[in-house]
Amino acid sequence: QAPDGDLLRWEAEGAAGWGPDGTAPYFRRVWERVGVTTGAAENPLNQAVLAAAEQAGIPQVTFHPDGRFGPGAGLFQLNVKDGVRQSASVAYLHPLDRLPPNLHLLTETPAYRIELERGRAVGVWTSRGFLRAEREVILCCGAFDSPKLLMLSGIGPAEHLEEVGVPVQVDLPGVGAHLLDHPEGVVVWEASRPVPGPTVQGWEVGIFVRTGIDPDPLPDLMLHFGLMPFTWNTLPLGHPTAEEGFSLTPNVCRARSQGTVRLRSDHPGAAPRIDFRYFTDPEGYDEAVLVTGVEVAREIAAQPALQAWAARELAPGADVQGRAAISHYARRTANTVYHPAGTCKMGAPDDPMAVVDPALRVRGVEGLRVADASVFPSMTTVNPAITVMMIGEKCAAL
Repeated sequence: QAPDGDLLRWEAEGAAGWGPDGTAPYFRRVWERVGVTTGAAENPLNQAVLAAAEQAGIPQVTFHPDGRFGPGAGLFQLNVKDGVRQSASVAYLHPLDRLPPNLHLLTETPAYRIELERGRAVGVWTSRGFLRAEREVILCCGAFDSPKLLMLSGIGPAEHLEEVGVPVQVDLPGVGAHLLDHPEGVVVWEASRPVPGPTVQGWEVGIFVRTGIDPDPLPDLMLHFGLMPFTWNTLPLGHPTAEEGFSLTPNVCRARSQGTVRLRSDHPGAAPRIDFRYFTDPEGYDEAVLVTGVEVAREIAAQPALQAWAARELAPGADVQGRAAISHYARRTANTVYHPAGTCKMGAPDDPMAVVDPALRVRGVEGLRVADASVFPSMTTVNPAITVMMIGEKCAAL
């Protein structure tokens, strides 16, 4: 879950009531549902990278299902019960013998627009027609589609809405702005022998480091260790691959670059325009952390514990040396880790870019809330899934 330091930052950024004390009961509800566990370190290559990290000065740790968090290398927590991964659907819906009378699910039913009457959300237009809300409309469409649906409904930055022909209902400049992510790089090695099983998901070790670039006491660099050559972005650029290999993927924990989500047109079926704007922060912070992450990955791989496994470096390759060359490589091969957030951010009344208040209510509209990763005031240091579920639990209690 989000460390206490992240949640304290949320409160400081205007999300009153979303600090450690205000969220703890809802995190506990999520744990009870999804069964947070730590996998067994059975794979010998996982054991080797944990030992190599320790030899590089990164202590082995056990990640706890609470707000305590610091630098270290350990096995990622798993959301597993009885051998089954617990997604939100599996954890909350599958145990029901039948849906309760106050819950109706419509699958394959895209939402087109929120209907507003005199400043109040009264329902949603869908592919099956109009659905009227007796009390409120709550968007849980994610960091791409929640701002998209708001903008299709005329709620968003007025200038952009006018450009695509959507009548402006509420001028809310923060809708679709402030797109956050964990930008990820990759370092790939060929393995000198077959990479063994067993594995639960292929990415089972997390390594968190304080680079010293950010004065925050929380780690600012996260590396995932993969039991495969992860070459999606390197192979098209001519870097070699191998049948047997492994990868370390450095991530910027709290990237400062911010992207946008914008409408392509006023047609609900048109995909939104998504621009992460990686590495555009004026201080160059994101670039500096990612370059350091490549250096840390190489340092781990050079330790004695991995020498029996590491053959040649496939990407960026031994010829890529120096921070400028690493930066050029990292910019060309960076990718998303599928953690988009922040495009309907929560904030204080005096924050002109806040979209929702601490009760998740959309500014300027009655009867409309948003409850998903789009309301993040800032990015969590860790992977965000459990924190997103917590938002759902807290929204249900509001």
